[in-house]
Amino acid sequence: MDDKQRSELSDLGEFGLIDHITKDIKLRNKGSLKGVGDDAAVIDNSGKISLVSTDLLVEGVHFDLSYTPLKHLGYKAAVVNFSDIYAMNGTPEQITIGLALSNRFSLEAINEIYEGLKLACELYNVDLVGGDTTSSLSGLFISVTAIGSAKKEDVIYRNTARVDDLICVTGDLGAAYMGLLVLEREKQVFKANPDMQPDLEGLDYILERQLKPEARKDISKMLEGIKVKPSAMIDISDGLASDIMHICKGSKLGCQIYTDKLPIDSVTMNMAADFQIDPNTAVMNGGEDYELLFTVSPGDYEKLKDINGISVIGHMTDAETGMNLVTSDGMSITIKAQGWDGLKDKLSPEA
Repeated sequence: MDDKQRSELSDLGEFGLIDHITKDIKLRNKGSLKGVGDDAAVIDNSGKISLVSTDLLVEGVHFDLSYTPLKHLGYKAAVVNFSDIYAMNGTPEQITIGLALSNRFSLEAINEIYEGLKLACELYNVDLVGGDTTSSLSGLFISVTAIGSAKKEDVIYRNTARVDDLICVTGDLGAAYMGLLVLEREKQVFKANPDMQPDLEGLDYILERQLKPEARKDISKMLEGIKVKPSAMIDISDGLASDIMHICKGSKLGCQIYTDKLPIDSVTMNMAADFQIDPNTAVMNGGEDYELLFTVSPGDYEKLKDINGISVIGHMTDAETGMNLVTSDGMSITIKAQGWDGLKDKLSPEA
């Protein structure tokens, strides 16, 4: 960034920065009684259950600023937390933001992050009600806490699936991982030759799935409209393998998932071929799709089978059967969690 356009954070100080990034925040939800400006936010849930989810994003682990625009980063940081609330069959209503940043970041850079955060809040009708800022000696850290609500009887957990329940997933899977592989590939090309321009033509879909994902706020109302309530639900953040294992272990059950039922977009398929990897690997282990994985009673199949954007990919079994992926030729492979692990993995094509 040109020095003439750069405003140093040290010139503002912590409190000046807080005043700057919160000066135009407006509250949208009637439960948000008090937002920024006091020792704590004040929220009235009117007797509903509160849902709280926190994600910590660390530069070099969860994101790479060499190819992640700051506005996209702010947007994604908010949306992935909203996704956790939707996965509980709730509605996100407030978020708080924690930022730790080094002196290499200017005020304009922070404005970009907050533009993304505010856009996400606007589109999902969520209030930004507080947070904290501090300095960092090792890059950028973003902590987002989302607060949502739901009626007690509407909350859906991940440990309540039943034997013979159908396993369903929204949207398509694997695209975010393929987007990551493309970005990492182009980063390596640029490092080898800074004069080379990135080759991204026709890849908008998988790049957006990686850089600017969306949470499935539409699914709860859609299922309610057809009178289907999932028995268990989780969002797919760590890869289908890891997340179905969470449901299985929590519910003390096994599962059968069929590869020929997995929903995969054509661009994802083509890029998997380019990288010479099995697209099912991207689906099972890639992560960051932020689709919803849920189980339903077998009796709900007729209500779901013709709905565009929902795929029945398998069924729950007793625990003794184990957790298995069944290939198109009938081979059964034990499902292992090889997706994202925040204490082992770094953001890389191998993650």
